[in-house]
Amino acid sequence: MRVTYLEDLADTDRDVRVESENGNWRSRRIVLAREGVGFSFHETNIPAGTTNEFWYANHIECVYCVGGEGELLDRETGETYEIRDGMCYLLDKHDRHTVTAKTDLRLICTFNPPVTGREVHDENGVYPLLTEPDATTGNTTGNTTEEATA
Repeated sequence: MRVTYLEDLADTDRDVRVESENGNWRSRRIVLAREGVGFSFHETNIPAGTTNEFWYANHIECVYCVGGEGELLDRETGETYEIRDGMCYLLDKHDRHTVTAKTDLRLICTFNPPVTGREVHDENGVYPLLTEPDATTGNTTGNTTEEATA
């Protein structure tokens, strides 16, 4: 059994903050590839008044809103959806999407394949597909050995 308290992740390698032209958010990575469970699990906070563009070309992501209000734009279709507490969206087609936070958003996210925690969004909002030995088996997770860039 593994127990994690969110406050224990503050200022560790599992506490990722992004402030750039392409986004402004904080992600606390609760479960990563190194745990060897086949997915990663994160809490992501997006501040009110910000717009973030994402595209997970190498991952499937599921997002569940547990607080706040915003808007989700499917950049392929132009459709928009209200983000609010209790709303879930699944990016099962590697959908290019934009999240605009009307109020502070608190989102719970899962990724498959799991992220390692070293990924950095590129200019298109894409995470590279990285690998890492997991803590339980020593087997490599993911499909490539690309290195993340800072």
